[in-house]
This record gives sequence, C-alpha cells and structure tokens, in this order.
Amino acid sequence: MSFVLKTTTSNVRSGELSTRAGKVLTPTFMPDGTRGAVKLLTPEQVVKTGVQVVLANTYHLHLAPGEDVIAKLGGLHKFANRKGPMLTDSGGFQVFSLAKVRKITEDGVTFKDPKTGDTVFLSPEKSIQIQMKMGADMIVAFDDVTALDEKGRDRTLEAFERTHRWLERSLAEYQRLTKNMKESDSPIIFGVVQGGLDKDLRKKSLEIVQSLPVGGIAIGGLSVGETREEMHEMLEYLSGLYDDSPRPRFLLGVGDPIDVRKGIECGIDMFDCVMPTRNARHATVWIKGDEKIHLTNEKYIEDTSVIDENCDCYTCISGYSRGFLRHQFKVGEPLAGALASIHNIRYLERLCEDYR
Repeated sequence: MSFVLKTTTSNVRSGELSTRAGKVLTPTFMPDGTRGAVKLLTPEQVVKTGVQVVLANTYHLHLAPGEDVIAKLGGLHKFANRKGPMLTDSGGFQVFSLAKVRKITEDGVTFKDPKTGDTVFLSPEKSIQIQMKMGADMIVAFDDVTALDEKGRDRTLEAFERTHRWLERSLAEYQRLTKNMKESDSPIIFGVVQGGLDKDLRKKSLEIVQSLPVGGIAIGGLSVGETREEMHEMLEYLSGLYDDSPRPRFLLGVGDPIDVRKGIECGIDMFDCVMPTRNARHATVWIKGDEKIHLTNEKYIEDTSVIDENCDCYTCISGYSRGFLRHQFKVGEPLAGALASIHNIRYLERLCEDYR
C-alpha cells in the first residue's frame, strides 16, 4: 500500500492511494453496497458514475450468507462481480444501531440477529477474521460507537477507552493473519478515532491511532446525533492535528454534500454513506448548489426538464424528465429509484472530482 499526496491547497488534499485491487484518486466518495450490491444498480452502472471503491458491510454479510460462503464463491470481488477496490467496515456501527438487543463487554458484543433471533458474537478478532476471509482490500478495526444525543454522550469516555483496547487487539489479529503475506498483497487496515465531541479525547485518540502501524486513519463517531455545527467544529479542530505520515483519512458514514465539502476542506480523503441511494429511493435528489428537491412534488407533473441540466450522469444526459420520474415514483416503479440513485452518486463523485 502507498498513499501519495499530489497537491495540497490549504487543507484540501489530492492524492493517489494504491491498493491490491487498483489505484484510487482522492478525495473520493464510496457508496455502500451493504450486502454486496449497491441497491437497485448493477456493478457496471455503479462504475459509470465514477465510483472507484464500493463499501460492503461486515455485519450484514456475516449474518447472510456468511464469510465462509463468500470465500467459497471466490471472495468478495467475485461474489459482488466487482473488479475494483472494495472496503469493508468493522460492523461496529451496525452493532451500535442494535442498542436494544446487544450487550457490550470487554470481550466483544453479543446481540440477537433481528431476523432469526439467533445469538451472535462479534469481537475485534472476529471482525478482522471476517473481513480478511471475505477478501476486502481495505478493512476497519472494530470500535465501540456511542450516540451523540444527550443519553449517548454519557458513554463517550467508556467508548473512547474501549475503542483503543479493541484497536490493539484488531491490529494484533491483522498482523497475525498477514504475517506471511507480501505488503503489496495485504489489505489496508484503518484505525478508528473516537471521543465524541470532547476535543481532549479526540486529540488523544488521534495521537494513539497515528502512533500505531495502521495504513489509514478513520474518523468515527460523527453523524450519530450531533448537530451539523458540532460535526463541522470537530472536523475543523482535527484538521490541525494530523501528522505528516502518508496515510489516507476516512470520515465514516457521512454523505450529505454539505458535510462532504466540509470534510474535504478539513483534510479528509474518503467518505461513505447510504444517504445518496437511500434518499434516491425516496425521490430526493441533489441539484446544483447542493439543493435537495423531492421528485414526487406535484409541481413536477408536467416538468419536461431533467433532474439537473448541469449533470453528466446517465439519467440526466439520457433525458429522463422530472415528470417521468415523478410518475414512476408515484406508481412504485423501481426504475425511478435506480435512475435517481445514479444521479445522486454521480453528484457526489463530481463534487470530489472538482476538488481533485
């Protein structure tokens, strides 16, 4: 793995990340292919939006079909029919979202599978084992995520401390599993910075992660209940604390254009989120100026214009009108969600390309 900065203007970075599955130009947005696929889209459609990396979800793929099945099917890339780089998250965020059916101990997290009711256990070691077995090109250390609403903030210190103990264990397991692999054949591991909105904890967390032999720095625990102003203030604070080591910086779970812009301007290189495709399936799309419009609005019934005349996505250059898309959403036609998803993903990719 290598990460080379091509240019830096103020805090904005343009770089090139080399992975075992190919190069990635940064900054870049990575859509979430939660269960191995970006919802409603073929891998070819995803690539044509400018996507360089697709993120797959460790938690969901572990539950079904399981990493053993994925390995027998040729690994994550063959399973997902994707040739380019793939990144897997740790499963920590999904475990966080299961607050009512989970139990956190120092060993790991025990929870109930929401669909089957089966008891499932995830630990730092297990998370790394799952990601390695699936064959991701970039993986993330298992962390303890807490909400930043009023109740969740009370657990910030506990989650901060446990995250770093789990990072040591994640890294040890990663090193055990890659000890006989060439560096060029090993996946890149990201260590996660936590600490909520406590600047002292965030600074200490970043120092700890940067002191360890991780390939990338991931900023976690944001976009989990705090205000946009609080998130942006923390990104600004961290922007002055990164060291000069050639490692990519990944802001987990952030995908609103306003926040992506702020992240890039605070030195972030990589982003992922379900927002562009989830919004699209609910008829919400972005247009010039980061404005959101809702295609089911009655005013679009006879609108012959495309979503955004400034956009070069397949949906817009092919001439699909707002009136057509409104009708398809109203009658429940899945094509509408697919076409809107293509537009939203391309919107974020163009945003990143402009900064590059």
